[in-house]
Amino acid sequence: MDVSLLAEKFLDELKNIKRYSKNTIKSYGEDLRDFTCFCNDHSKNDLANISEKLLKSFLMFLSESGLDKKSISRKLATIRGMFKYAFIHNYIDINPSVFIANPKAAKKLPSITSTESILKIYQLVDETDKDKELIKSIFEILYGCALRVSELCGLNYGDVDIKGKTVRVLGKGNKVRLVPIGDKSIPVINEYIKIKNFTTAKEPFLTNRKGERIYPRFVHRVVNKYLSKVTDIKKKSPHILRHSAATHMLDRGADLKAVKEILGHENLSTTQIYTHVSIERLKATYKKAHPKS
Repeated sequence: MDVSLLAEKFLDELKNIKRYSKNTIKSYGEDLRDFTCFCNDHSKNDLANISEKLLKSFLMFLSESGLDKKSISRKLATIRGMFKYAFIHNYIDINPSVFIANPKAAKKLPSITSTESILKIYQLVDETDKDKELIKSIFEILYGCALRVSELCGLNYGDVDIKGKTVRVLGKGNKVRLVPIGDKSIPVINEYIKIKNFTTAKEPFLTNRKGERIYPRFVHRVVNKYLSKVTDIKKKSPHILRHSAATHMLDRGADLKAVKEILGHENLSTTQIYTHVSIERLKATYKKAHPKS
């Protein structure tokens, strides 16, 4: 069977049996026309001559023509649908598209904010917020200890060891880790402790005016409010502070494995995304400042 005839039969089923919309049929038709033209150009019109290798060549052709990965994945999905149809209807004995994976999308680098912006937040909190001890402690622990929001909200008084300069964190998968508290963070956290009347180790550490444990949505509102005043990055979530902490540590020469332990990552590959952020920052600095850039 000619591949163009198969494409017609497949589109006919989508239109008359599966009742796909006109726009979907049109999109599928365009995808299949591109593929059948490629087959014609390579003298592979007969369905029996279409192999996994030819399909990979088509994907490479699309990539080299400048098509983005999302569009390539969509065209591949259309071709997979056609060959599945061909296999079900016994037009082919082996489906050549089964083991072809979608092109990998490039990992998006996490957004970060600068150290200067975070220092400016402390100044703003001092000037404007009645709950400044609580708010500054939220920022100090999120950024200073690079915690997740859930980890921050879950802290109890007994988890914070000021003398030992560590925080006991219950992370993902109920795994416990010890995270260092920096010398510059101690005074800020101590100011918060002074205004609280902690009596037992199991008391929630960060609480609102009613004495209730803070919750993620509260933290999101607080962080978004202050990040909006100091930075124009799109995302203004608490996780930005964690991203920023990891990147700033690596910028200053921290060991990747040590950063992995602080963040509580299962795999080193998860932490390595921050090395890419650091490299991109280095490139930007070089381009901006180096005479040879």
